[in-house]
Amino acid sequence: MSSADKPNYYSVEEYLQREATSLVKSEYVDGWIRAMTGASIRHNRVAGNCFLSLGSQLKGNPCTPFNSDTKLRIDRSHRKRLYYPDMQVVCESNDQLSVYQDHPVLIIEVLSPSTRAYDLHEKLDVYLSVPSLQCYIVLEQHQPIAYVMRRSNQEWIKETIQGLDATIRLPFLACSLSLKDIYEGIEFTETCVQEPDPEYECIQEGGS
Repeated sequence: MSSADKPNYYSVEEYLQREATSLVKSEYVDGWIRAMTGASIRHNRVAGNCFLSLGSQLKGNPCTPFNSDTKLRIDRSHRKRLYYPDMQVVCESNDQLSVYQDHPVLIIEVLSPSTRAYDLHEKLDVYLSVPSLQCYIVLEQHQPIAYVMRRSNQEWIKETIQGLDATIRLPFLACSLSLKDIYEGIEFTETCVQEPDPEYECIQEGGS
């Protein structure tokens, strides 16, 4: 590979400077910058429904939901990441002038064909290493199905919740998310883009 073909390596500071003036969102993965694609209306509606529901329930609470305009920073010795989760809830917020959060207790991602592998593998592994995180929720677009990873002491427990009558309990926030509210206004397709169940059996202890 010639030097002209090699991708550029950036520091976190260089990435943040580029992102501050860029018209396109990008994520930072250990020195590499990955441009994000635009989301569908259905994707944004599912994410927006989560934000509205939790925002209403957490009103007056020190825990606050943030939408996909707020970055999440993962800063470990061997991992330097800055992502844009579809939604995160933070109880110990960074300074209000900061462009990222460090201590989410809840992260929600809505699956899309272009981000599916990242959300279910790369991001899952990194998100579960965040010490403050209590729950990671991954939502299908095409059917009312949620994959929920909950912290239990030093382990992560996986749960699949599905059906419009189902509810995701969030006791650490003293609230919940009903799938009926999450998927309000969504027209479902006949087939569901869904990974084989074994993909979710590999969740082990978080932390790194």
